[in-house]
Parts: sequence; C-alpha cells; structure tokens
Amino acid sequence: MLNFFTQASHHLGVYLVLGALLFAIGFFGFCRHRTLVGMLVSGELILAGASLNFVAFGRFLAADPVTGQIFALFIMGIAAAEAAIVLSIMLAVYRNYRTIQTRDLKEMEG
Repeated sequence: MLNFFTQASHHLGVYLVLGALLFAIGFFGFCRHRTLVGMLVSGELILAGASLNFVAFGRFLAADPVTGQIFALFIMGIAAAEAAIVLSIMLAVYRNYRTIQTRDLKEMEG
C-alpha cells in the first residue's frame, strides 16, 4: 500500500484529479448551501482546488517550479481578502436582518 502512494505521488494526473475533486465539491457546496458561512467555506474549497492544480502544473510541467507556488500564494492572498470581506458583509447583514440565511434576505435583491 505504501508503495502505491510513493509511485502515485510522481504522476501529474493524481494531483489534477484531486484538485478537480476539491473544485467540484466546492462548486456543489456553493450551489447547495443556503447560509453565507457555508458559501464562504465552499468558495475556499474552490480556491484550494485551483491552487493545487497550479502547484501541480508548476511542479511537473513548468521550467521553473516556483511559478506554480507563486500562483498558489497569490490565490491564498485573494482567499484571505475574500474571507475578510465576506465576514464583514455577514456581520453587517446579521446586524440589519438578524439572520444569515440567504433565503431570508429578499430585500437585498436589486
């Protein structure tokens, strides 16, 4: 069993499938969740899947493997900024409407 994981870690396809799986779970969760917190977590899964694909492509196909890592760090910075903005919006919405359920926020449609 250990031999399988040692050999599988040297193939690009394993990382791409894992990244696509994270992206798909995040996308499904983003469509399925009805709370803003669930949508935030699902959005983070989407960004994690994209980061994993960038790092995998950088490791296996780029001339300089640091390129994929730089993209992943950039995505992590975007994810941190997104989390801070969404949390502040959630706080403001909760103060005004006393809920974070998206279906209860009908007045915000514009």
